[in-house]
Amino acid sequence: MRRFGADILGASLWGPGLEGWPDSQAILAGREPYVPRESTLGAPMILPPNERRRAGEVVRLALNVAQGAVDAASVAPDGLRCVFGSANGDGPVVGSILDALARAPPGRERIVSPTQFHNSVHNAAAGYWSIATRNPLPATCLGCHDSTWAAALLLAMLEVDAGVPVLLCVYDHPMPAAYARVRSVVAPFGVGLVLAPPGAGGFAHIVVAHEDGAARHIEPDNKALAALAAGNPAAQSLRLLEHLARRAAGHCDAAYYDGSLRVEVTPL
Repeated sequence: MRRFGADILGASLWGPGLEGWPDSQAILAGREPYVPRESTLGAPMILPPNERRRAGEVVRLALNVAQGAVDAASVAPDGLRCVFGSANGDGPVVGSILDALARAPPGRERIVSPTQFHNSVHNAAAGYWSIATRNPLPATCLGCHDSTWAAALLLAMLEVDAGVPVLLCVYDHPMPAAYARVRSVVAPFGVGLVLAPPGAGGFAHIVVAHEDGAARHIEPDNKALAALAAGNPAAQSLRLLEHLARRAAGHCDAAYYDGSLRVEVTPL
């Protein structure tokens, strides 16, 4: 079984009542109660004005956690390879396009907004990030349903194993009402990590390995976070984030198709 190691240089998150890494660490560490509440994100100021106006809620979520992780790591964003993961992509935008097509009067041309169309592709957030940071390095965008968190983390670790630092950004957003009946996401949530080869420093070291067998996933210790972790694929990262906030050694599992991803954490 191959094991992959990386140092974590910076972390970020955003969700209901979890408004950034600095304000969320006490909650994740169990020193303060978790109180879910609507948390509104503004447009990322790293975007040029035109792109800022075009960016929707899902792109804003992704870019805010990406920027938070890079700022926490104190690294230049244009020197990082990127892995973006989202189980569902931009549901609100895709839903808006489908509604526009479905509601067009018979015999009329069915028109879709060009802005909505380019926001609908799965790599939209990565494209906006590359524009904002002028980053010419490769960015991979993937969606693996409920295994997205584990798959994106494993891919980022493979990139680090090649000797390069990586920005990992995983996010998901509630779907429009018509689609939520078949694919429910309870609230917006995003997580960002800057990972680097062992010895780079940072505040924690992780080792990741894939294990065959029945899929396992360890819920957050904080049971108040369990509904969020179960109701948003990106929030499967919460158990790891608890370890990082506590600066405590331990391990957690993330379901990865017919197996699991085991993550061992050591504070630095």
